[in-house]
Amino acid sequence: MASVSAHPTSQSPESTSSTRSAAHLADDAQNEPDLKTGGKGKATAAKPKRRFVGKNSMSANAGQSRSIPHSSIPADILQDPLLAEAIAHNLPKNYEFEVHKTIWNIRKWDCKMVALQMPEGLLMWGCILSDIIERCGSYSLHVFIALNLTCRSPATPCRFTSAQTVILGDVTYGACCIDDYTAIALGCDMLVHYGHSCLVPIENTRIRTLYVFVEISIDSEHLAKTIRRNFPSDRDAFVRDVVRATDSAADGGVDVPIGSVLGGRKRIEADRSHKGEIELELSNEPAASPSSSTRLALVSTIQFAAALNRLKEDLSSSVEDGASITQKPSESVAESHLPIVPHATNQDLDAGRYEIVVPRSKPLSPGEILGCTAPRLNDVDAILYLADGRFHLEAIMIANPSLPAFRYDPYSKKLTREWYDHEEMRSVRGSAIKSAKATLPSIGAPAAESANGVLDSPHQPSTLASGQVWGVILGTLGRQGSLLQMEAILRQLETYRITDTVDSSTVARSIPYMPILLSELSPAKLALFNEGIDPNTMEANVTTFIQTSCPRLSIDWGYAFQKPLLNPYEAAVVLGRAQGWEEEQGQSSGGQVTKEPRSLKGAYPMDFYEAGSVWAVSRVKGRETSWPVDVVVH
Repeated sequence: MASVSAHPTSQSPESTSSTRSAAHLADDAQNEPDLKTGGKGKATAAKPKRRFVGKNSMSANAGQSRSIPHSSIPADILQDPLLAEAIAHNLPKNYEFEVHKTIWNIRKWDCKMVALQMPEGLLMWGCILSDIIERCGSYSLHVFIALNLTCRSPATPCRFTSAQTVILGDVTYGACCIDDYTAIALGCDMLVHYGHSCLVPIENTRIRTLYVFVEISIDSEHLAKTIRRNFPSDRDAFVRDVVRATDSAADGGVDVPIGSVLGGRKRIEADRSHKGEIELELSNEPAASPSSSTRLALVSTIQFAAALNRLKEDLSSSVEDGASITQKPSESVAESHLPIVPHATNQDLDAGRYEIVVPRSKPLSPGEILGCTAPRLNDVDAILYLADGRFHLEAIMIANPSLPAFRYDPYSKKLTREWYDHEEMRSVRGSAIKSAKATLPSIGAPAAESANGVLDSPHQPSTLASGQVWGVILGTLGRQGSLLQMEAILRQLETYRITDTVDSSTVARSIPYMPILLSELSPAKLALFNEGIDPNTMEANVTTFIQTSCPRLSIDWGYAFQKPLLNPYEAAVVLGRAQGWEEEQGQSSGGQVTKEPRSLKGAYPMDFYEAGSVWAVSRVKGRETSWPVDVVVH
């Protein structure tokens, strides 16, 4: 029997459920391709934003699991009838858990204790996966009797491996939460991480690790036809009849009944409570292009990467250039026998060619985005996101505030226009940065320095109120926090410099700090650091927090904390080491020229794990990190 490890944790403001239950595979066979606007609205402490808004339903036509056998997996595993029956009768057919590969790796490395880690949306299958790995005794009572099967040998226990399993029950928000340290502490010699990509390379984990993406098969035909029915392939028509029509409706335009035909397309419903997109001068505005085709950027989570590539093939050529949508040569064997969902005929579809881009932020896979990492886009007309929920989509919307975004939910089979309140987010985060800057030291008694100019004591109080410090939080949930990145932040605090307005000389003023280790952040938890503190006393008081767990904790939930809660990028802006999103390109708030001019004007960067970004570099170089802006003179 599998054991379960679950440590008591405080409630987190984040919530993720990246996949759906097989029990929710409902009979939604009559879904028509539809286009409606997604929800919008401001977040408040009383009514926080909902991260996921997809329906808990899925068509029975969603697709079969596509087996991905590796050439090195022995035939006795791939062709084991007992293993095949255990998988077929206990796991959803359209979810690929790569059980054969898992069994083979456990046998190959002779693993004795295997840790299974998965997001909450997959935990319902944790015990089944554990039973398949450990033994098939339970299947002898259920599956084998029903199928009139017997074990390989009456004298041999019916086991697929000789390993025991441990299910890691702590919350898993994303790939950054891979918990190899806990697996080692529990005596495991292998970790299987489900539902996320290899954000932490296997050569960097402290235990033998197998990533299982859990690819999900969907109704690719319905997806392609939905896009062709609602999106004109002509760029001018797309901008006029889709983008501007929804913008106009959202701003309180002329009331046109839903279902009316505008430019050959159904009228798009829009939420009038939204004020409209924020007008910004951006470097990623769509440039003039000789092509007249609609330019779409396709992105998704890792579970739908294969479906995304299929969609690219379906849209990159006109229908006249090849077979019909339902007979594309790229159609997989697993999908070819699926029943067809009744919807629009080919006569209702746009037969033209679309200009498709599948962007990439290395080290992620092409088209894959995370809640903290998404690419800047150029020369595209819109973003099309394939997945349920909004958390990951919001990342690319934040990075590209001028581009319209659409989401296709493969479970509800709905195509929606999605909005993000950039104005509110920038206002809230700007206020946090302003509050943090107010706690910076000013000219006063100089800090003690040695003969070579190095601060004798980085914790020495500066002209902050006596005893006041900044709290620097190292996230300990899986691999969320990086000690080297924390050291890079501490180095910024220790080497902070300001200008004497009298003689314009530069003076070192270190910012005293307190390192804090915390698995999950919550307003109540951080409020305890200042509970009962009288601001008129000399007792310790944390004036600002910097957290390394997840940038979105600050962006999405920073308003709920009593003190400013900065992510590494915002901390660098406050300390003059990075350019703010409203500053001129090539300039810092102090007028210093950047070392590597970078177009950030009007855009809040979402490049936390992107290769080459200063945040990724700081997780390697630590205190030796070179920042985009020279030390700023305030």
